Amino acid sequence: MHDQSCMPVSADAAAAVVAEAGEAVRRAAGREERRLRRAARGARARRRRQSGAERREEQRRDRQRSEEERLRAAAEKAREALLAQVSALREASGGSILDCFAAVFDPRGRRGRRYSLPCVLALTVTAMLHGKTKLADITAWITHAGQDTLAALGARAGADGTRAAPCGRTVTRLLALVCPRALSRAVAAWLAAAERGGPVTFPLAAPALLPHAACDGKEVRGAVRPDGTCLFLLSAATAGTGRPVVLADREIEAKTNEIPELGPLLLELSERFPLAGHVISADALHTQRALATLITEKLQAHYLFTVKRNQPGLHAALAALCWAGARRCVTSGEGRGRRERRTHLIMDAPGEIRELFPHVRQVAKVIRTRTVTTWKNNGKKRTRVTRTGTETVYLVTSLSAREAAPEHIAAYARGHWSIENQVHLVRDVTLREDASKVHAGNRARNLATLRNAEMGLIPGLGTKSLLLFRGLVRGVAGRGSGACRIRRRGWWRRCRCGRAGG
Repeated sequence: MHDQSCMPVSADAAAAVVAEAGEAVRRAAGREERRLRRAARGARARRRRQSGAERREEQRRDRQRSEEERLRAAAEKAREALLAQVSALREASGGSILDCFAAVFDPRGRRGRRYSLPCVLALTVTAMLHGKTKLADITAWITHAGQDTLAALGARAGADGTRAAPCGRTVTRLLALVCPRALSRAVAAWLAAAERGGPVTFPLAAPALLPHAACDGKEVRGAVRPDGTCLFLLSAATAGTGRPVVLADREIEAKTNEIPELGPLLLELSERFPLAGHVISADALHTQRALATLITEKLQAHYLFTVKRNQPGLHAALAALCWAGARRCVTSGEGRGRRERRTHLIMDAPGEIRELFPHVRQVAKVIRTRTVTTWKNNGKKRTRVTRTGTETVYLVTSLSAREAAPEHIAAYARGHWSIENQVHLVRDVTLREDASKVHAGNRARNLATLRNAEMGLIPGLGTKSLLLFRGLVRGVAGRGSGACRIRRRGWWRRCRCGRAGG
């Protein structure tokens, strides 16, 4: 048999082989061409993505730069407005804050004194305005204060003209040495001078809102005195108009309470801030006959007191009155999941009430109906829960019907809470007074006075919000762009990460 491999190949078979080989070459060339096209498309897509990312990054940097420029411009504008407000406040109060602290006695010896007491106290208040609440943060800020700040607040200059900042030990030592009562009087007198208080002209032609001063006490929980008791302060602040300003405060000793201290506080305040014609409100603890007599006879002012069961005879007599024909004023408010309706029933004080309490002219019954809406979650579904509660309180006042209408009585009763939610709450939450553990010497008492000065400066600087003012101060300092800012309920708050927020 012959080997078939050696058989001659026909021309058609050879052409078929050549065609098949050419087809294979063409397919391989097509695959390579498609691979090259895919590679080119991938390279173009990568270049487009890279150029898009670079373009977006450049746009982001442009937006960041424009935002920083906008913040700087707004901060500079706010700074100019603040400086104008400072000048106006200085003219209104009769001096700057340095002049206020200049009236405080310096307990140090004259020899070796490098920094004046007004300079150190003003630097402390400035550090507080920049958001420093702890004493360690305050001293650190003062140590690294800028030359412009040191020059403005009267720091001494060296031979080369450079201003030197006081060290932390100097600041803490001075805060412990300064007499708290002298510092409190100086700050209160300076803030009261800016309020332009004065006696009210009598008699009144018609019912009208009179200047209002609210009195209440506050415990500084973190400041423990040597005997183990907490520092307790009794304050009197403006109420009803704008942001309250603390006009006077007084430390309550450990072996007494607020009752015997409020009268001397008001007498001392009246010497520099005439209280004649003012309405002085206090809580039920101060519903005392002696205080009512002092306010009406010595101070020539009016009182508005809450009556609770610490005055059982007066409370029972007010509860037994017939309120059916009383004048009525209804107010309401809503916010944070809570609705409140306040019904005020006002009538002239009958004879039996006048015999029980001196100089009372009108009595009021306030019915507060509060509806609170919350959401209860049991892990599967959320249920809306609504609770409604009613509270009834009684008021006595020396204001007659010719001097105060029902809506005015309601405004005084509502305005008394400003010392709680705009003074004490701000000191507790924003200024973190209760969290402070400073207690040695007079530091806790003096820092509380400087916090009053800080809060009193805010209305004169063109804003009512302490948080907003701190945001503007940080913006002036150039820290607004890299800050961690969180917007909540219409204002900027500080983030938990610890970085400075607006």
